[in-house]
Amino acid sequence: MPAVESTMFPLGKQAPSFALMNAIDGNIVRLEEIKSDVATVIMFICNHCPFVKHVQHELVRLANDYQPKGVTFVAINSNDVEKYPDDSPENMKKVAEQLGYPFPYLFDETQEVAKAYQAACTPDFYVFDRELKCVYRGQLDDSRPGNNIPVTGASIRAALDALLSGNPVPESQKPSIGCSIKWKE
Repeated sequence: MPAVESTMFPLGKQAPSFALMNAIDGNIVRLEEIKSDVATVIMFICNHCPFVKHVQHELVRLANDYQPKGVTFVAINSNDVEKYPDDSPENMKKVAEQLGYPFPYLFDETQEVAKAYQAACTPDFYVFDRELKCVYRGQLDDSRPGNNIPVTGASIRAALDALLSGNPVPESQKPSIGCSIKWKE
């Protein structure tokens, strides 16, 4: 399957609101209730994609490193689970528990949230400031399956470090690359 690049959501654009079920505990999570006064990281991921599997452990490290600094993290799976049952809410819960996800893992059953964010691939990353304006979108870092570059989260870490220090986030941002979101027909 060919890799797909993120569409690069416009910088400065407001984060679209959502209310989605957390596959981990069944509760509804609303963006306005979980947003941070520092930064909010929204990640479109899934279970089956090799690009996501390649970075899963770094997502946990990243969240564990930055949540104590006031950054909120949330993951969203928008894939068609009829065609990709590995991405079902039951399997989302299993993966989240196995990996110790320290963030909600939300199921976007209607795919409306992915469309609102112009998400194109898994993984696809977005960082929003305290006003929920987009300051970063794109890749986690330069690592990809098979390119022998270590997974460090460097691109997201640089954006978060800039926000935390009150500096502008660099506007030179690379798109994420991954599996296409599995859209319903």
